[in-house]
Amino acid sequence: MTDKTKIYSGISNNISISVIPRYVPEESNPSIGKFIYSYEITIQNLGNTPVQLLTRHWHILDSIQVRREVKGEGVVGKQPVLNPGDSFVYTSWCPLDSPIGKMYGTYHFINLNTDEEFEVEIPEFLLVSDFKLN
Repeated sequence: MTDKTKIYSGISNNISISVIPRYVPEESNPSIGKFIYSYEITIQNLGNTPVQLLTRHWHILDSIQVRREVKGEGVVGKQPVLNPGDSFVYTSWCPLDSPIGKMYGTYHFINLNTDEEFEVEIPEFLLVSDFKLN
């Protein structure tokens, strides 16, 4: 981890979400407007009941005003069950048409003891290519 690495985090409904975004220069091609970012997300159950992540809903914006939404089941093909204190870590990626953007969204969970469904906010995080940091 370099000193440029930023961790974005938040807690809602007893679920902690931490995000570490990274620019992926070896997959990007700025000369044709292709900027690839990866992000590592850690989801931790801070509550005292087991929960399961059911769906995700992302908002993706870039600096040239391209907006996208991504909705789907689970994350990286999984719908993890998190017992109290458990964490789930995954890495995914996002292409942008500009060197700067941001993402935010929600995860939809279910409490496995009560069948109550609830939303967890994914904190907004910035996607900034390395050459924009210099």
